[in-house]
Amino acid sequence: MGKSRFILPNAFTSMNFLLGVFAICWVTGAFDTFTSTDTLRMGAYFVMLSMLLDKLDGFAARLVNASSEFGAQFDSLADLIAFGLAPAFCVFFTYKICAPQFFEQNAALLVVTFSIYVLCAAMRLAKYNACDSDTYHHHFSGLPSTFAGAINATLVVFLKSKGIFTDPNSALVFIPVVVMLATGILMVSPLFLPKLQPRKNKAFNIFQGVLIVLTYIAGFMFISEKVPYVLEYLLVLGGCYLVIGFSVGLINRSKIIEEAKASKSND
Repeated sequence: MGKSRFILPNAFTSMNFLLGVFAICWVTGAFDTFTSTDTLRMGAYFVMLSMLLDKLDGFAARLVNASSEFGAQFDSLADLIAFGLAPAFCVFFTYKICAPQFFEQNAALLVVTFSIYVLCAAMRLAKYNACDSDTYHHHFSGLPSTFAGAINATLVVFLKSKGIFTDPNSALVFIPVVVMLATGILMVSPLFLPKLQPRKNKAFNIFQGVLIVLTYIAGFMFISEKVPYVLEYLLVLGGCYLVIGFSVGLINRSKIIEEAKASKSND
């Protein structure tokens, strides 16, 4: 196959990169003349699509034996756009469009939070390529940017649908700022999160597989406001995964580090 085998995985990475760019274009209003659909929801939907398609480039690379240093760097750049910049723009412009009074009064806070989140996403991806990609095989070190981006994009759409941004004096308006700051810090934290992969327990594997399938269905239906409980399902599932996953990682922290050291010494 020669160099042509690299086309498939890089095509998926290119798709993720463009989905992230288009998400930014939607939320900033650059594409608002193309459709009557809510542009903020459309931008968040593109972030969700990026998350759903994120693993396809790696799967394609392994399928055709086309892993490369270029592919790894390109993938990180695409992730930075799709899960770093795009979700931050979603949150920032949701405030600007839906809560202009709050936006004016708390502009400095929003800019600082925006900056911290994007920087943490960049450091998370650089750290993964430099240190973690071959160290932890069964756990993430810190919150993956994929999940961080999807949580922030989904949350602002959910809160907007509930009218949270209509009252600038409500304490609930601060929720997206707090969540964006928290997920940014979690991306560079030393906490461990179990990866979604096959386990020895068959019942757990079936349960995990069903949840993944349902998540893909809900993710693709994200764009429709007529389908009930899609946003709630995604947020509850994501929240449970993070709380339970990080708790398990914290309990088994010493064991995870020792296994990583043993694996490195064997290599």
